[in-house]
Amino acid sequence: MSLVLDKEAQDLLFREARTANSFTSEPVTDEQVQAIYDLVKYAPTALNSQPLRIVLVRTPEARQRLVDTMGDGNKAKTLAAPLVAILAADHDFHDELPKTFPHAPGARDWFPEEAARIQTGRFNAALQVGYFILGVRAAGLAAGPMAGFDAERLNKEFFGDGRHSVLAVVNIGRPGENAWFNRNPRLEYAEVVTTV
Repeated sequence: MSLVLDKEAQDLLFREARTANSFTSEPVTDEQVQAIYDLVKYAPTALNSQPLRIVLVRTPEARQRLVDTMGDGNKAKTLAAPLVAILAADHDFHDELPKTFPHAPGARDWFPEEAARIQTGRFNAALQVGYFILGVRAAGLAAGPMAGFDAERLNKEFFGDGRHSVLAVVNIGRPGENAWFNRNPRLEYAEVVTTV
């Protein structure tokens, strides 16, 4: 067994993958989302903390509540996508550490300060957002991640308990007509990597 993804898999996840801006009407099933999650849950987070929480927006009423919080450039495509996921960080992720990090029974108590806990949760959930997008691609679907929304309004609308903070909204489905913008340039290795 090779420990390197073949070129086709690398292309699917990275080189040929694009952010989709339109989708077909083909539904995204619960089974497809379950398969995505069952893959990405294995990607690493600090202390195996897994602070990402996902809200799938399926009903027309919930979709309209979400669209009302989106920036003007994101409203129409969010309304039209077969499925939309709100990705958020759980500020109380440490309550799950006895389950997710069982070999350190006192790990929950390592986060007594709320500000540090929120920062740790947001950082690790942001990692999981990236994993989620790759998982959508690995499932043969397209992702349209967006940060163009009113975070305060969206948090109040979907996370009124104050225990979560939204990080991204992702449209999910099969790419539709004219789904892709032209690819923007990428920085080259020498522009990014320094050896010391």
